[in-house]
Amino acid sequence: MLSNKVGDALNEQMNNELQAAQEYMAMAAYCNYKSYDGFANFYFQQAKEERYHAMKIYNFLDDRGHRAVFSGIKEPRKDFDSLLDTFEAGLAQEKQVTKNFYHLSDLAWEEREHQTLSFLNWFLDEQVEEEAMFDTHIDYLKRIKDDSNALYIYELELAKREFKEDEE
Repeated sequence: MLSNKVGDALNEQMNNELQAAQEYMAMAAYCNYKSYDGFANFYFQQAKEERYHAMKIYNFLDDRGHRAVFSGIKEPRKDFDSLLDTFEAGLAQEKQVTKNFYHLSDLAWEEREHQTLSFLNWFLDEQVEEEAMFDTHIDYLKRIKDDSNALYIYELELAKREFKEDEE
């Protein structure tokens, strides 16, 4: 049985993952509105990934005999200054998620929840990839600047992105 302290913290993170999915959907909506459909696809796939992460936590809670509890989520940011702004917001969000998982790991250690520590390692590894990916996209967008041809080619690449659960 999972300690209530760890279970409650995992519930909070499950809801944070769902909030992140909403944030990415808002970024997708911004991109679609600006006719950046490839970039919108990138964010749609990010949202799918965040929902997948939430379900991983949900299933872990259930497997450990702790009830998953859903809370309301706040309205996501909907206005952005540019594509670059969406990626910078995404990176800031991923950095916060990393901090959340550090906190969860510390809490699991304090509570001697070794199975939870093992479970959380997957997320910690995932966060390295997430932050690096956003850093790379930010670098690319800064390099591209106002080169519409380069942006078009880059957008075509992002349009191909597809999240697949079994590759996680």
